[in-house]
Amino acid sequence: MAIEKLDKASWHAFFDAISKTLGNTRAEIEVQSLALGDQVEAEWLPLFGMTYEPKSEMLEIVLEGLDHMIRKPIELYVDRSGAGLASMEVIDKDGVRQIVRLREPLMLPTP
Repeated sequence: MAIEKLDKASWHAFFDAISKTLGNTRAEIEVQSLALGDQVEAEWLPLFGMTYEPKSEMLEIVLEGLDHMIRKPIELYVDRSGAGLASMEVIDKDGVRQIVRLREPLMLPTP
């Protein structure tokens, strides 16, 4: 596993590429903050898409029955397993960590 921090300028293209290769991917979302503790917001739901809008500084993760929005994300770390994406961690401006785990690594095109 190789964890890397992605530059914010590449987020829009990164999430567009992910959304084109989803297939039957399922995801779990865990939210960690000092105020709330650790909470699982979604448990292995079908993942329909992810998008980042630079103008509004909004990351949207769309799962079956849940539209998870992350406002003002400041850092994005991805965990690549071989050529696939195993998980990612997003830290927002308030220091809240949101961890998205994928049931099976999502195969990504070479950069």
